[in-house]
Amino acid sequence: MSDAREQELFSTAAITSFRLNGQFLAIAEELAAPAGLTAAWWQVLGAVLREPLPVSGIARAMGITRQSVQRIADLLVDKGLAEYHPNPAHRRAKLVAPTAAGREAIARIDPQHAVVAQRLAKELGPEQLARTAAALTTLSAALDAITADPRLTG
Repeated sequence: MSDAREQELFSTAAITSFRLNGQFLAIAEELAAPAGLTAAWWQVLGAVLREPLPVSGIARAMGITRQSVQRIADLLVDKGLAEYHPNPAHRRAKLVAPTAAGREAIARIDPQHAVVAQRLAKELGPEQLARTAAALTTLSAALDAITADPRLTG
């Protein structure tokens, strides 16, 4: 494959990803609003549903900045949707955990979230949806690998 073709494919993947991000955010805002959440609040709460995480861990998992996660976590705590817990691994980096109210808000999203997922599976077909999710996961891992290399641009 030529360098020009590789560059064209990289650009297409990036532009499509930017568009997908906007589409997913618009859907997330629509789904989260009836539960009194924003897409960003849902994203942060969703990251800690299984286990409490420090702000830096949430940021890494979500691919967003630590500062934006900190701002959102503080808002969630102020609204009673999350709380800070002591972190046995790091005294200053508290763990973020959802409260019962935060879990209830997320649960209110689930029925409509399932409807959107079913509609997408019907549009693409379940197998294509699974392949698409796998391809996006693979692409994300590949980007993590190349951006970990300090020689990325050189």
